Amino acid sequence: MAHIFKNEILEIHIDSPDEGYNFSRFDWTGKIGTVKFKNAFLTVTEKIDGRAEHLYGKGFCNEFGIDTALGFDDAKNGDWFHKIGIGLLRKNGDAYDFNNTYEIKPARFKTTVESEKLIIECFSDDYNGYSYVLKKEISINKNKFSIKYLLKNTGEKKIVTDEYNHNFMAMDKELMGPDYKMRFSFQLKPGQFGEAVNPEQKIVMGPDMLTFNGTPEEQFFYSNISGDELVDPEWELINLRNKLRIRESVSFQTNKINLWGWKHVICPELFIRLSINPGQSAEWSRYYTIDSF
Repeated sequence: MAHIFKNEILEIHIDSPDEGYNFSRFDWTGKIGTVKFKNAFLTVTEKIDGRAEHLYGKGFCNEFGIDTALGFDDAKNGDWFHKIGIGLLRKNGDAYDFNNTYEIKPARFKTTVESEKLIIECFSDDYNGYSYVLKKEISINKNKFSIKYLLKNTGEKKIVTDEYNHNFMAMDKELMGPDYKMRFSFQLKPGQFGEAVNPEQKIVMGPDMLTFNGTPEEQFFYSNISGDELVDPEWELINLRNKLRIRESVSFQTNKINLWGWKHVICPELFIRLSINPGQSAEWSRYYTIDSF
Protein backbone atom coordinates (compact mmCIF):
# COMPACT_ATOMS: atom_id res chain seq x y z
CA MET A 1 0.00 0.00 0.00
CA ALA A 2 1.17 3.52 -0.79
CA HIS A 3 1.92 5.90 2.05
CA ILE A 4 -0.79 8.59 2.05
CA PHE A 5 -0.32 12.00 3.64
CA LYS A 6 -3.22 14.44 3.59
CA ASN A 7 -4.80 17.44 5.22
CA GLU A 8 -7.92 19.48 4.46
CA ILE A 9 -6.75 20.54 0.98
CA LEU A 10 -3.71 18.50 -0.08
CA GLU A 11 -3.15 14.75 -0.48
CA ILE A 12 -0.04 12.94 -1.70
CA HIS A 13 0.53 9.21 -2.30
CA ILE A 14 4.08 7.85 -2.08
CA ASP A 15 4.96 4.31 -3.15
CA SER A 16 7.41 2.27 -1.10
CA PRO A 17 10.59 1.22 -2.96
CA ASP A 18 9.13 -2.24 -3.69
CA GLU A 19 5.76 -0.91 -4.91
CA GLY A 20 4.62 0.52 -8.23
CA TYR A 21 7.37 1.48 -10.66
CA ASN A 22 10.33 -0.92 -10.37
CA PHE A 23 12.37 -0.43 -13.53
CA SER A 24 15.86 0.87 -14.20
CA ARG A 25 15.37 4.59 -14.87
CA PHE A 26 13.59 6.44 -12.07
CA ASP A 27 14.71 6.60 -8.43
CA TRP A 28 12.78 4.13 -6.25
CA THR A 29 12.95 6.32 -3.12
CA GLY A 30 9.92 8.51 -2.65
CA LYS A 31 7.90 7.83 -5.79
CA ILE A 32 5.19 10.52 -5.47
CA GLY A 33 2.66 9.01 -7.84
CA THR A 34 -0.42 11.02 -6.92
CA VAL A 35 -0.96 14.60 -5.77
CA LYS A 36 -4.46 15.98 -5.25
CA PHE A 37 -5.42 19.54 -4.34
CA LYS A 38 -9.04 19.97 -3.24
CA ASN A 39 -9.77 16.64 -5.00
CA ALA A 40 -8.28 17.81 -8.32
CA PHE A 41 -5.53 15.51 -9.60
CA LEU A 42 -2.27 17.26 -10.53
CA THR A 43 -0.32 14.17 -11.58
CA VAL A 44 -0.43 11.94 -14.66
CA THR A 45 1.64 9.15 -16.17
CA GLU A 46 4.37 9.43 -18.78
CA LYS A 47 2.24 7.64 -21.39
CA ILE A 48 -1.48 6.94 -21.82
CA ASP A 49 -1.31 3.93 -24.11
CA GLY A 50 -3.60 1.66 -22.09
CA ARG A 51 -0.76 -0.28 -20.51
CA ALA A 52 -0.37 -0.57 -16.73
CA GLU A 53 0.63 2.71 -15.07
CA HIS A 54 3.49 1.14 -13.10
CA LEU A 55 5.42 0.56 -16.34
CA TYR A 56 6.08 4.29 -16.73
CA GLY A 57 7.14 7.35 -14.83
CA LYS A 58 4.33 8.99 -12.92
CA GLY A 59 3.83 12.13 -10.89
CA PHE A 60 6.82 13.64 -9.17
CA CYS A 61 9.45 10.98 -9.81
CA ASN A 62 13.13 11.80 -10.15
CA GLU A 63 16.23 10.39 -11.81
CA PHE A 64 19.97 10.47 -11.20
CA GLY A 65 22.40 10.36 -14.12
CA ILE A 66 20.13 10.53 -17.17
CA ASP A 67 23.10 10.88 -19.54
CA THR A 68 25.52 8.46 -17.88
CA ALA A 69 24.97 6.35 -14.79
CA LEU A 70 27.55 6.10 -12.01
CA GLY A 71 30.43 3.79 -12.93
CA PHE A 72 29.04 2.89 -16.36
CA ASP A 73 32.25 3.78 -18.21
CA ASP A 74 34.34 1.77 -15.71
CA ALA A 75 32.27 -1.39 -16.17
CA LYS A 76 32.76 -4.04 -18.82
CA ASN A 77 29.79 -5.50 -20.70
CA GLY A 78 28.08 -7.99 -18.43
CA ASP A 79 29.42 -6.26 -15.33
CA TRP A 80 27.49 -4.02 -12.95
CA PHE A 81 27.26 -0.23 -12.53
CA HIS A 82 25.29 1.99 -10.14
CA LYS A 83 21.98 3.75 -10.76
CA ILE A 84 21.49 5.96 -7.71
CA GLY A 85 18.24 5.28 -5.87
CA ILE A 86 17.74 1.90 -7.56
CA GLY A 87 20.78 -0.35 -7.14
CA LEU A 88 23.19 -2.04 -9.53
CA LEU A 89 22.38 -2.41 -13.24
CA ARG A 90 24.02 -4.90 -15.60
CA LYS A 91 25.81 -3.29 -18.54
CA ASN A 92 24.64 -4.56 -21.93
CA GLY A 93 26.13 -2.15 -24.46
CA ASP A 94 28.81 0.44 -25.08
CA ALA A 95 26.61 3.50 -24.48
CA TYR A 96 24.28 4.16 -21.55
CA ASP A 97 20.65 4.70 -22.58
CA PHE A 98 18.08 5.64 -19.93
CA ASN A 99 15.35 4.09 -22.09
CA ASN A 100 16.97 0.66 -21.95
CA THR A 101 15.64 -1.98 -19.59
CA TYR A 102 18.62 -3.17 -17.55
CA GLU A 103 18.84 -6.15 -15.24
CA ILE A 104 18.65 -4.87 -11.66
CA LYS A 105 20.27 -5.91 -8.40
CA PRO A 106 18.29 -3.71 -5.95
CA ALA A 107 19.94 -1.66 -3.25
CA ARG A 108 18.83 -1.90 0.39
CA PHE A 109 16.07 0.44 1.54
CA LYS A 110 14.76 1.66 4.89
CA THR A 111 11.48 3.56 5.32
CA THR A 112 10.48 5.63 8.36
CA VAL A 113 6.94 7.02 8.64
CA GLU A 114 6.12 10.07 10.77
CA SER A 115 2.89 12.06 11.09
CA GLU A 116 3.46 14.43 8.14
CA LYS A 117 6.75 13.10 6.85
CA LEU A 118 8.20 10.06 5.07
CA ILE A 119 11.93 9.28 5.21
CA ILE A 120 13.38 6.75 2.77
CA GLU A 121 17.03 5.73 2.82
CA CYS A 122 18.87 3.83 0.09
CA PHE A 123 22.11 1.97 0.90
CA SER A 124 24.12 0.92 -2.13
CA ASP A 125 26.51 -1.99 -2.48
CA ASP A 126 30.20 -1.12 -2.46
CA TYR A 127 31.09 -1.95 -6.05
CA ASN A 128 33.95 -0.91 -8.32
CA GLY A 129 35.02 1.84 -5.92
CA TYR A 130 31.59 3.47 -5.68
CA SER A 131 29.10 3.39 -2.83
CA TYR A 132 26.66 5.88 -1.34
CA VAL A 133 23.77 6.47 1.03
CA LEU A 134 20.79 8.43 -0.31
CA LYS A 135 18.30 9.89 2.17
CA LYS A 136 15.10 11.51 0.98
CA GLU A 137 12.61 13.26 3.26
CA ILE A 138 9.15 14.11 1.90
CA SER A 139 6.85 16.26 4.02
CA ILE A 140 3.48 17.99 3.67
CA ASN A 141 2.38 21.30 5.22
CA LYS A 142 -0.93 22.96 4.33
CA ASN A 143 -0.83 23.62 0.56
CA LYS A 144 2.84 22.69 0.20
CA PHE A 145 5.03 19.63 0.01
CA SER A 146 8.80 19.39 -0.07
CA ILE A 147 11.49 16.88 -1.00
CA LYS A 148 14.79 17.12 0.86
CA TYR A 149 17.79 15.11 -0.32
CA LEU A 150 21.05 14.03 1.26
CA LEU A 151 23.54 12.05 -0.82
CA LYS A 152 26.66 10.82 1.01
CA ASN A 153 29.64 9.36 -0.83
CA THR A 154 30.74 6.29 1.16
CA GLY A 155 33.03 4.93 -1.57
CA GLU A 156 36.59 5.48 -2.76
CA LYS A 157 35.82 7.35 -6.00
CA LYS A 158 34.27 10.77 -6.54
CA ILE A 159 30.56 10.79 -7.39
CA VAL A 160 29.86 13.02 -10.42
CA THR A 161 26.24 12.98 -11.54
CA ASP A 162 23.11 15.08 -11.80
CA GLU A 163 19.51 14.81 -10.58
CA TYR A 164 16.17 16.22 -11.67
CA ASN A 165 12.49 15.67 -10.98
CA HIS A 166 10.50 14.82 -14.09
CA ASN A 167 7.26 16.44 -12.80
CA PHE A 168 4.61 14.58 -14.86
CA MET A 169 1.74 17.07 -14.50
CA ALA A 170 -1.68 18.09 -15.76
CA MET A 171 -4.51 19.94 -14.01
CA ASP A 172 -7.41 17.64 -13.18
CA LYS A 173 -6.49 15.45 -16.19
CA GLU A 174 -7.20 18.25 -18.69
CA LEU A 175 -5.21 17.94 -21.92
CA MET A 176 -2.63 20.58 -22.79
CA GLY A 177 -4.11 23.54 -24.65
CA PRO A 178 -4.91 27.27 -24.47
CA ASP A 179 -6.09 27.03 -20.84
CA TYR A 180 -2.51 26.32 -19.72
CA LYS A 181 0.35 28.75 -19.13
CA MET A 182 3.79 28.08 -17.69
CA ARG A 183 5.79 30.95 -16.23
CA PHE A 184 9.50 30.91 -15.46
CA SER A 185 11.56 33.05 -13.08
CA PHE A 186 14.18 33.68 -15.77
CA GLN A 187 14.36 34.77 -19.39
CA LEU A 188 13.79 32.10 -22.04
CA LYS A 189 16.46 32.21 -24.75
CA PRO A 190 15.22 30.30 -27.83
CA GLY A 191 18.26 31.24 -29.88
CA GLN A 192 20.46 29.43 -27.37
CA PHE A 193 18.33 26.32 -26.71
CA GLY A 194 20.19 23.04 -27.08
CA GLU A 195 17.19 21.38 -28.75
CA ALA A 196 13.78 22.68 -29.81
CA VAL A 197 11.32 19.98 -30.89
CA ASN A 198 7.90 21.51 -31.63
CA PRO A 199 6.73 19.70 -34.79
CA GLU A 200 3.16 21.05 -34.84
CA GLN A 201 4.05 24.56 -33.63
CA LYS A 202 1.47 24.22 -30.85
CA ILE A 203 3.86 25.62 -28.21
CA VAL A 204 4.44 29.38 -28.14
CA MET A 205 7.48 30.80 -26.33
CA GLY A 206 7.38 34.31 -24.85
CA PRO A 207 10.09 36.16 -22.92
CA ASP A 208 9.41 34.20 -19.72
CA MET A 209 6.25 32.22 -20.49
CA LEU A 210 5.11 29.20 -22.48
CA THR A 211 1.57 28.94 -23.86
CA PHE A 212 -0.35 26.64 -26.21
CA ASN A 213 -2.35 27.52 -29.33
CA GLY A 214 -3.82 24.01 -29.45
CA THR A 215 -3.40 20.50 -28.09
CA PRO A 216 -0.16 18.88 -29.31
CA GLU A 217 -0.65 15.37 -30.67
CA GLU A 218 3.10 14.81 -30.85
CA GLN A 219 5.76 15.06 -28.16
CA PHE A 220 7.60 18.35 -27.68
CA PHE A 221 10.98 18.96 -26.06
CA TYR A 222 13.27 21.88 -25.29
CA SER A 223 16.70 21.70 -23.65
CA ASN A 224 18.79 24.34 -21.86
CA ILE A 225 15.96 26.86 -21.95
CA SER A 226 17.92 29.43 -19.91
CA GLY A 227 20.50 29.47 -22.70
CA ASP A 228 23.05 27.82 -20.39
CA GLU A 229 22.87 30.83 -18.04
CA LEU A 230 23.18 30.07 -14.32
CA VAL A 231 19.85 31.09 -12.73
CA ASP A 232 17.76 30.75 -9.58
CA PRO A 233 15.15 28.55 -11.24
CA GLU A 234 11.44 28.51 -10.54
CA TRP A 235 8.43 27.58 -12.66
CA GLU A 236 4.68 27.96 -12.24
CA LEU A 237 2.03 25.98 -14.14
CA ILE A 238 -1.35 27.71 -14.37
CA ASN A 239 -4.69 26.42 -15.63
CA LEU A 240 -7.13 29.23 -16.42
CA ARG A 241 -10.23 27.03 -16.64
CA ASN A 242 -9.68 25.16 -13.38
CA LYS A 243 -8.08 28.22 -11.74
CA LEU A 244 -5.30 26.10 -10.29
CA ARG A 245 -1.56 26.65 -10.16
CA ILE A 246 1.49 24.76 -8.92
CA ARG A 247 4.98 26.14 -8.44
CA GLU A 248 8.39 24.54 -7.85
CA SER A 249 11.31 26.37 -6.25
CA VAL A 250 14.64 24.84 -5.29
CA SER A 251 17.62 25.40 -3.00
CA PHE A 252 20.21 25.55 -5.79
CA GLN A 253 21.18 27.43 -8.93
CA THR A 254 21.40 25.68 -12.28
CA ASN A 255 22.22 26.27 -15.94
CA LYS A 256 20.46 23.11 -17.12
CA ILE A 257 16.67 23.29 -17.45
CA ASN A 258 14.71 21.13 -19.87
CA LEU A 259 11.03 20.88 -20.78
CA TRP A 260 9.23 17.83 -22.17
CA GLY A 261 5.57 17.20 -22.83
CA TRP A 262 2.81 15.63 -24.86
CA LYS A 263 -0.91 16.14 -25.30
CA HIS A 264 -1.69 14.98 -21.75
CA VAL A 265 1.36 16.13 -19.78
CA ILE A 266 3.94 18.87 -19.26
CA CYS A 267 7.25 18.38 -17.46
CA PRO A 268 9.66 21.17 -16.49
CA GLU A 269 12.96 19.66 -15.34
CA LEU A 270 15.36 21.55 -13.04
CA PHE A 271 18.73 19.78 -12.91
CA ILE A 272 21.26 19.94 -10.10
CA ARG A 273 24.86 19.00 -10.90
CA LEU A 274 26.60 16.99 -8.18
CA SER A 275 30.30 16.41 -7.52
CA ILE A 276 30.92 14.69 -4.17
CA ASN A 277 34.31 13.61 -2.90
CA PRO A 278 34.70 10.41 -0.83
CA GLY A 279 33.44 10.95 2.72
CA GLN A 280 31.54 14.11 1.74
CA SER A 281 27.80 14.77 1.30
CA ALA A 282 25.55 17.01 -0.76
CA GLU A 283 22.15 18.34 0.37
CA TRP A 284 19.45 20.06 -1.68
CA SER A 285 15.68 20.57 -1.63
CA ARG A 286 12.67 20.99 -3.89
CA TYR A 287 9.61 22.93 -2.70
CA TYR A 288 6.14 22.72 -4.27
CA THR A 289 3.28 25.13 -3.61
CA ILE A 290 -0.26 24.60 -4.91
CA ASP A 291 -3.18 27.02 -4.75
CA SER A 292 -6.30 28.26 -6.51
CA PHE A 293 -7.14 31.75 -7.73
